[in-house]
Amino acid sequence: MNFVQPIRDPAIIDEVKEFLRSESERNYMMFTFGINTGLRIQDILKLRVRDVQGEHLILIEMKTNKKKWIKINAALRRELKKYTEGMERDEYLFQSRQGENRPIKRDMAYKVMRKAAKRFGLADIGTHTMRKTFGYHMYQKTKDISLVQNLLNHSDKSITKRYIGMDQDMMDAAMDNFDL
Repeated sequence: MNFVQPIRDPAIIDEVKEFLRSESERNYMMFTFGINTGLRIQDILKLRVRDVQGEHLILIEMKTNKKKWIKINAALRRELKKYTEGMERDEYLFQSRQGENRPIKRDMAYKVMRKAAKRFGLADIGTHTMRKTFGYHMYQKTKDISLVQNLLNHSDKSITKRYIGMDQDMMDAAMDNFDL
């Protein structure tokens, strides 16, 4: 299993968004949704329009079976409002073209991310990249590892630091300042 990384550079995030939007509004929204909520792809793909119409998203995480309340930030709420305009409340947010009102599958979400990774020469990118990107940038904005730990539902801060790549950043910085 490869070691999936967050996208650290905000300019690259914007380029990925533009690329995905040029390909498909659905793919753009899936990526935008993922990097703004920190949810796992399995939880994102099961969402319906009705789930994202309020200020908060409330769900039971599939992996942990824990209830999760997530405030939908204003920018994401605006994007969701445009994206869901004309959609029925029971429609899946990220629909497959295969069959009526079915969500895309995890492997399709992975293909979307890999195509973007290839386009921008990014290594170690997958569906978990969205979640890790959220965690990394939330930490960069808040410098609060406990907050990020809670947002990601991790049991320990050390897991969160490793998960979002902070351990690697610290090791890289140490090596930059080291020579014998």
